[in-house]
Amino acid sequence: MKSFKKVALAAALVLSLAGVAEARDQIRIVGSSTVYPFSSAVAEEFGATNKQFKSPVVESTGSGGGHKLFYAGVGPDTPDITNSSRRMKVEEFEANAKNGVTDITEAKIGFDGIVIAQNIGNADMNLSLKDLALAVLEEVPVDGKLAPNPYKTWKQLNPALPDRKIVIYGPPATSGTRDAFIEMVVEKFTGKDETFKAVLGKDAAQYKKIRQDGPYVPAGENDNLIVQKLTKDTEAVGIFGYSFLAENKDRIKGCTVEGNAPTFEAISSARYPISRALFFYVKDAHIGKIPGLKEYVELFMSEKMIGDSGYLKTIGLIPLPAAEREQVRKDVTGFRKLTAADLK
Repeated sequence: MKSFKKVALAAALVLSLAGVAEARDQIRIVGSSTVYPFSSAVAEEFGATNKQFKSPVVESTGSGGGHKLFYAGVGPDTPDITNSSRRMKVEEFEANAKNGVTDITEAKIGFDGIVIAQNIGNADMNLSLKDLALAVLEEVPVDGKLAPNPYKTWKQLNPALPDRKIVIYGPPATSGTRDAFIEMVVEKFTGKDETFKAVLGKDAAQYKKIRQDGPYVPAGENDNLIVQKLTKDTEAVGIFGYSFLAENKDRIKGCTVEGNAPTFEAISSARYPISRALFFYVKDAHIGKIPGLKEYVELFMSEKMIGDSGYLKTIGLIPLPAAEREQVRKDVTGFRKLTAADLK
């Protein structure tokens, strides 16, 4: 009986793959709102320079949402690529395998900084990781136990900060930017802070509940909407990728974090403390089935796009070091198969 089920599953997979080319002649890309501008730029260039292929369709669904769509299975109803502002999680890799997505190529395209931005007319703000964590946490230690976060203004949590209401337009739970922010800001703070350690002990670094009482406002997967909000709401700050700051410097400005401004140089040198790598993932079973998929991947990984003088650098991507970039390009264009060990 088990062997019959395996044969049936294999047959269904073959039929599904056979139908990809018939059902769809256009690359479908989902995922991260941070990677979206870069992926869209490559898609636009691809459509303009490869007349035999249609321009890819790129959707901003958030990293988590993109991975869910990607690992749903193989076939015309599933995406060919998912963009991600964080690395694939082991549980996502396992979900892919469970659903028949067994051959995946990981493409690391460069680096990005998570920016804390505000209206360009505001006074400068120098925030610490502690300030940011205490502004967004659901609970904080009070008299030796966790209590609802009492901070309503920046000055309440740090006398050196302005007496402005805490309003933070940030990414939703499905966002890789939110995952990265929690890892690099919230967990980094709670894991080292003595008051959290006194209350939670070894579990302090795992505390990452984000407040839901108003100061933190999940603002969806479209980071351009957060930029628009900051142009109108002068009290607020927003959390998003560096590229959106680079594209809107006439309207918004970045806050310094631990004394470092979110500049290209500070992010590329790792002086800016909230930096992360950006990725996309390819469903290798769709190569040769979806017209142009292989060619799109090759264009994205080219020096023309991700190099030191590449187009994506002009819109905010921080390129990988040359040697790493060359090795990554070789692995990606050779469609090296991602393994669970790679993610651990």
